[in-house]
Amino acid sequence: MLNNIIFKLNKCICLFSNPRTKFGKNINIRKKLTITQAKSAKIIIGDGCFFNNYCSINAKKEIKIGNNCIFGENVKIYDHNHIFDKKNELIKNQGYSIASISIGNNCWIGSNVCILKGASIGDNVVIGAGCIINENIPSNVIVRQEKKVVYENIIYKEQQ
Repeated sequence: MLNNIIFKLNKCICLFSNPRTKFGKNINIRKKLTITQAKSAKIIIGDGCFFNNYCSINAKKEIKIGNNCIFGENVKIYDHNHIFDKKNELIKNQGYSIASISIGNNCWIGSNVCILKGASIGDNVVIGAGCIINENIPSNVIVRQEKKVVYENIIYKEQQ
């Protein structure tokens, strides 16, 4: 059975109908939640979630969001990333690396956070504004950004 839900977004009503997209009850969206989903990808959003202005969810595999999570403005979630290790090939032609994302229950994801492929966030987690998350975060912790920039060289694979 198709999972249908109607969101009222800035006086505009949008109908979602995709068997691999599941929305819980009482989801609140401020202004413009963008969802981009590959044909075989799954997106599951639990009950009672809140999305502030201009968030986006981008899935090529699977993104699961637990119940009662709140998202600050401009949060971006991507379960994929560009491959870029072939020096003589355009990055846009190298494809993607892909891994599922899981966000637990009762999480607060601050404004301008970017959650990348393979991230797993436990329950009751607070992610501070501006963080980039690409690893496992245990339950019941606060994550914040340190003021440090790190540079490293790209290691290219040998061309065949």
